[in-house]
Amino acid sequence: MKQKIVIKVQMSCDKCRSKALALVAAAGGVDSVAIAGADRDQVVVVGEGVDSIHLTTALRRKVGPAYILQVGENTKEADKKPPAAHPLPDYYPWCYPPPPAQPAGFLCDPYGYTRTESSGCSIM
Repeated sequence: MKQKIVIKVQMSCDKCRSKALALVAAAGGVDSVAIAGADRDQVVVVGEGVDSIHLTTALRRKVGPAYILQVGENTKEADKKPPAAHPLPDYYPWCYPPPPAQPAGFLCDPYGYTRTESSGCSIM
């Protein structure tokens, strides 16, 4: 499940904004990063398995004061329908199908002789 995280960061110049974007984009699980807000002071992160506390701590260390505003499910992903599942065939097309069932009294001889009766002696 993809989540959307909005972090408010005190960024006064374009250099600080690009530094914040690069820092967040380098984190694991991040799919997209954007700047939002009227003052362009919010970083919007969309991804799967993103640690919001780790991101906020890293932004505080490198850029400036940072606060988590929102953590939730990505609304654009929630509106999409899951893809339809394709039914699997009885056997996988890249494998050979199972052999047909043989009658119970059928015995196969390696020399090509077939017998329908089974005796207890293997010589006869």
